[in-house]
Amino acid sequence: MPEVSVIIPAFNAAETVRRAINSILNGMHDDLECLVVDDGSTDHTPDIVDGIEDDRVRLIRVEHQGVAAAMNRGVAESRAPLIARMDADDRSYPHRIESQVDRLKSERLDVVGGLVRIVDAHNRPIESLQRYERWVNSCRTHDEICANRFVESPIVNPTALARREVFELGCRAGDFPEDYDLWLRAVAAGFRFGKVSEVVLDWIDGPHRLTRSDDRYTFAAFDRCRREHLLNGPLLDSKKCNLWGAGQSGKPWLRWLVENGFEVGFVVDVSSRKIGHTIHGVKVIAHEEISSCEGEPMLIAVGAAGARKQIEPVLIQKGYRIGMDAWFVA
Repeated sequence: MPEVSVIIPAFNAAETVRRAINSILNGMHDDLECLVVDDGSTDHTPDIVDGIEDDRVRLIRVEHQGVAAAMNRGVAESRAPLIARMDADDRSYPHRIESQVDRLKSERLDVVGGLVRIVDAHNRPIESLQRYERWVNSCRTHDEICANRFVESPIVNPTALARREVFELGCRAGDFPEDYDLWLRAVAAGFRFGKVSEVVLDWIDGPHRLTRSDDRYTFAAFDRCRREHLLNGPLLDSKKCNLWGAGQSGKPWLRWLVENGFEVGFVVDVSSRKIGHTIHGVKVIAHEEISSCEGEPMLIAVGAAGARKQIEPVLIQKGYRIGMDAWFVA
């Protein structure tokens, strides 16, 4: 039995799948198997995988049903106690698997991600994604991942390595990103997350990547997913909720809370023009007016760069536990 099963769902990935596989096989950790689940490709993807002469590589061919079904089939066919996710158009670094296994064992974690470089096919940084790259690479500890999980997915899916029990939760198919949904369910189930502190993967962006071409990965789809998990998770037993942010990011969340029947006690903002006024019938207050946390949850909806880092210590001083009764949202 190998220590790690690396699962690569692949659909029409003939141009890149060999590079992805070799980046795993040539890594420092060789006690692994590499399962490529060909999701009904119509190009030469299965032939290329079949032609790789390495006993650690297995090709699994299925009818085209999408990445969620392909990933679930890979998990069912895998043999190792640890499972790593990989995409057919990315490139893992040689130390990736070894460093993640070490971190998982030493810190008794269940899911370990890593830092990522987002580049184009010519290895050039994608300027429009630099802010996202900085944000996702800044979420490293379990507490940071929990606090920021309703902003966007703090784990870049093809960097993930986890105990098989996590992946056995199963990827659900629907009008939402299956990976984000899985990580939110894993947090809710009590699994512990972390990251290694170095870059482990080149996330190669292009026009044909699912995140660019599939409606399940639009902002609206992520938004549906995060709000469903908020309602069925942290806010499930709450009748009241407070909000930080009365600006462009906060107002839609305030409307959403009111529409879903929450009693919003106050909205916090730093703008002197808004403090003392009401929005949707809710008073806007300064952060100095926040009373000590009494168990009422708070959503923090701010978009300005650096604002979250400034807000966190203010709420901690008031007794809020970021990631447990206060969460950042986008």
